[in-house]
Amino acid sequence: MLPCRARLIAGVLALSLAAWAARKPGDPLKPGWNLFSKQDDLQIGQENAKQVLQQYEVVKNQFIQDYVQKLGQRLAAAPEAKSSGFNFTFTVLNVDQVNAFALPGGPMFIYTGLLKAVDNEAQLAGVMGHEMSHVILRHGTHEATKANAIQLVAGGLGALVGGGGSTGGKLAQAGLGLAGNSFILKFSRDAESEADALGSHLIAASGYDPVQMAKFFEKLAASGGQTLQILSDHPNPGNREAAIQQEVRTMPVRQYGYESGQFVRMKKEVAALPPPAKKPSETAPAPGGSVPAPGGAQAGMYRGQGFTIQNLEGWQVFGEQNSANVTLAPHDGIVSQNGSTQIGFGAMISQFKPASSRADLRAATADLVKQLQSENRDMKVTSASQAAKLGNGVSALTTTFENASPFGGKEVDTLVTVQRPGGLWYIVLIAPEKDQPRVAGAFKQMLDSVTFE
Repeated sequence: MLPCRARLIAGVLALSLAAWAARKPGDPLKPGWNLFSKQDDLQIGQENAKQVLQQYEVVKNQFIQDYVQKLGQRLAAAPEAKSSGFNFTFTVLNVDQVNAFALPGGPMFIYTGLLKAVDNEAQLAGVMGHEMSHVILRHGTHEATKANAIQLVAGGLGALVGGGGSTGGKLAQAGLGLAGNSFILKFSRDAESEADALGSHLIAASGYDPVQMAKFFEKLAASGGQTLQILSDHPNPGNREAAIQQEVRTMPVRQYGYESGQFVRMKKEVAALPPPAKKPSETAPAPGGSVPAPGGAQAGMYRGQGFTIQNLEGWQVFGEQNSANVTLAPHDGIVSQNGSTQIGFGAMISQFKPASSRADLRAATADLVKQLQSENRDMKVTSASQAAKLGNGVSALTTTFENASPFGGKEVDTLVTVQRPGGLWYIVLIAPEKDQPRVAGAFKQMLDSVTFE
């Protein structure tokens, strides 16, 4: 677990990922660090809701819409939802996928595929309560704050996206639209745990069994749910059912089992719906679109100081544009523990200035290895420096380390060094040991893409 020192990552990363104290069941849940205002949340939600309604067919069956609306308003009457100040709305879309999502500020959309998949009303309430919790805890703009901290600190949304253009265009530039790399619908495992915990309070206060939420998510995962949108954007935080049961034990004793009595009819009405008459255009972004595992389609090239490298889809840039020091990682690849910020999965890029007498690549790499090990005593070399070639034929050295992972167990750190005018350019590719075989191809893809000016 390499330390995030200013030499390696922009100092704002430590600020944007301030240490999380380990939360205990029953502890209060509050929104995290956020440089957007609640009014920004409302604006973002309203702008994106307009896009959703333009791109997707709203179910015309009034019974189905009323059924979901009443269930949603029952959840919205819970104390935590009422005190949030957000006005929740609930709309069923004729989309045969297992998914639901809530935009910042409160607009929620439920797909007919989800209504077909739930086994009981409590499971539907569980998914909706979970989505509402993301809104209440402002997770969408919290994720955008972390990813865009430097620009936001400098002057808020206006500084981040510039002056001219439509509001929708500005939001898209800020990663707050519905495009595949948007932050507003993709959550970390920490955010998922929080939404599970708060959602269980909303669900319980509404008379439903909170454990049904976990049972539904785990049912999807057990049935090959890794291909489902709802699980792509909502990574399993682990031990879901046990965590929710522990949360429930901190609540007042209640009798669960509320049912509206309309669930069976709702299922019949949904089954009888015609196929969607309106499909989003091929160029239209899909709300809740999945985040492929590393190795998926190219997400674009990151241009740093004197170099260019491919960034992977779903990965964020932590650090200033055109900087020598940057981290590329998925948003849940960075972990705050015990007052420090650590990279558990991703790529760190920086420069190293060796002593003038150590100017050749191998000697300079040896100096860098010593420095890295002095900063992290857990790092052990498992494969000494070996000659390698990047995709463009540039000579490099590859050194492999074993290290302690912030996710538990071991991680593999692959250091790749290249001699450049003025010093050593290097990248450290980091992954948990058990995931290394799966991501090796994606890491090679990144290395093959590197070009220097």
